Amino acid sequence: MTTLFRRRHMPPFDGATAWLNTEPLDPAGLREKIVLVDFWTLTCINWLRTAPYVRAWSRAYRDDGLVVIGVHTPEFSFEHDIDLVREAMEERGIDYPVAVDNDYGVWSAFDNHFWPALYFVDRDGIIRDSHAGEGRYDGSERLLQRLLGIDREPVSVLGEGVEAEADWDRLRTPETYLGQERSAYFDSPDGPPYRLPEHLRSGHWALTGQWTVEPEDVVLEGAGGSIAFRFEARDAHLVLSTGGGPPIPFRVVLDGAAPGASHGVDVDEEGNGVLRHGRMYQLVRQHDGVRERTLEITFSEPGARAHVFTFG
Repeated sequence: MTTLFRRRHMPPFDGATAWLNTEPLDPAGLREKIVLVDFWTLTCINWLRTAPYVRAWSRAYRDDGLVVIGVHTPEFSFEHDIDLVREAMEERGIDYPVAVDNDYGVWSAFDNHFWPALYFVDRDGIIRDSHAGEGRYDGSERLLQRLLGIDREPVSVLGEGVEAEADWDRLRTPETYLGQERSAYFDSPDGPPYRLPEHLRSGHWALTGQWTVEPEDVVLEGAGGSIAFRFEARDAHLVLSTGGGPPIPFRVVLDGAAPGASHGVDVDEEGNGVLRHGRMYQLVRQHDGVRERTLEITFSEPGARAHVFTFG
């Protein structure tokens, strides 16, 4: 995305509400180390696609003096749940220290504005560079090697599953929020109860059934409600949560039929999946070429909360 370079001392992590994989860390105790600070949130597709690189750098350069510190700053309310953070860390293989930043104290101290964002800190505690978003992996690794005083072949990284790099050349549909605060491209003609329009426009979404539109999500109030989205991308994801309720089965169809080989990692070939807790769910990965499709996800029970569609 961009470089956010502004040279200054690394601020303290006093605003962290908890630490995982470590006792609390501070700049004084990190002197003589090269520090890479990674701001993330567990549902962010952009962070998920950078995760294999940060994970690989941590393991490759740990013995050379690199300390990676993840800072989990939640975007959605349910992401304050520290058990969900722990689960995301286990799933992503994060074994480096993580500061839980539920009150945005560390975010504010760094004057950060993005997920993900990397800050590169030298042995004197000076922030030497920063980078927001995906990409620039070769340049970031070369910078780490310069700060560490080493010169070797870069590590080999291949993202798989939800961590796979987006098909940027064929990605035509942008991230789309569903909650009232940031909602866009909503096409249901009336409601509640809502219904699909006669023609769902490209890049637009609609609801069927009894839903409540809240500030950061849409909440299903009755069984059998669905969300439809007309998109053009290889991958389609949806951030879902339950509000602490029981698991909710769902089914995904593409253009009215089971997805088959184009199912995402969180559904089977028949389109069946289960919403168990708050995270990002990959619903579709097109296998036979990228073209415009209509995705529809239907929940068998009330209580599902849908936050944002993302694509790759």
